[in-house]
Amino acid sequence: MIKIKRVYESASPDDGRRIYIDRLWPRGMKKEEVKIDEWLKDISPSDSLRKWFGHDPSKYAEFKRRYTKELEKRSEILERIKKEAKKETVTLLFSAKDVEHNNATVLKELLSV
Repeated sequence: MIKIKRVYESASPDDGRRIYIDRLWPRGMKKEEVKIDEWLKDISPSDSLRKWFGHDPSKYAEFKRRYTKELEKRSEILERIKKEAKKETVTLLFSAKDVEHNNATVLKELLSV
């Protein structure tokens, strides 16, 4: 099972394996505060795509298309996460305030296919 959750929310035993998927460390959080099993910067959107998107919901459809294209180059990482999710719950952690329009929602959709 794959879930998504804001990194600012408390960790829960139900989270299973916790993977932080943003390129930038979450603001205001110390590394010892964040309970993560892995930080996968390589599957986060490129800096240019992240800056272009700017968390503007009106750009989400195009962001999703461009980000999916970027992820085609990261298929080995995506396959590894899919395999892990078959064995245990995997929670993808993100820092965006918008819980509907972000890279984690795109990843969850891709990995759940």
